[in-house]
This record gives sequence, C-alpha cells and structure tokens, in this order.
Amino acid sequence: QVQLVESGGGLAQPGDSLRLSCAASGFTFSHYHMSWYRQAPGKDRDRVAFISDTGATIRYLASVRGRFTISRDNDKNTVYLQMNTLKVEDTAVYYCAARESVLTSEDYWGQGTQVTVSS
Repeated sequence: QVQLVESGGGLAQPGDSLRLSCAASGFTFSHYHMSWYRQAPGKDRDRVAFISDTGATIRYLASVRGRFTISRDNDKNTVYLQMNTLKVEDTAVYYCAARESVLTSEDYWGQGTQVTVSS
C-alpha cells in the first residue's frame, strides 16, 4: 500500500521557519523523483520544489528560491522542505508527490499539510 504522509505544517509568523517532512512507503522511494506542491484557497496547485531520485537535480518555484530548500534521505524514505523567511503568501496546503518518470505526471500524492503564515 503506497503512502505519502506529510507532517510539520502549522501556524507561523512572517519571517519564521518551518520544516515539512514527507514519509514514503509502499514503493521504492529511491527510484522516484519527489516534489512539493502547494495550493492556496481559490488558486491552482503549484509545484514549489522538485528533487530528482538521486538528489542531483533540484528545481524551485521562483517565488521561493533562496528561501526554501528541498532535500531527501533515501535511507529514511523521506523528503523534506525547509521553509525559511516565511511570508503570508506562502499560506497554503502543501502536498508531496512522487513520480517514477519525469515524462509522466505524478504517480502518488500525500494528503497535504496546512501551512498558515499570519501575524
């Protein structure tokens, strides 16, 4: 049974940091490229960050580049999103996703974790 379980969301103030984790099970994690997406109310889901299966390739949404860092631990089957200098506009539900091929859409999705940035 495939599972992606996000954790680490919550309420933060502008300028704070949060670290999201996504624990994977039920598939060969090290063979999958991982991404973090976010969706704010009334908006489309955007991909925030991408990390390839080996970690060699990393991509960021322009608005988070320099503030967010994606990483993975293939021994722990976990992908992380370190979010620094949070802004109100970072408020969204954050999802992790896995895909085996960069040529296809995401194969698996987590249930999401809410991040709210408010003063």
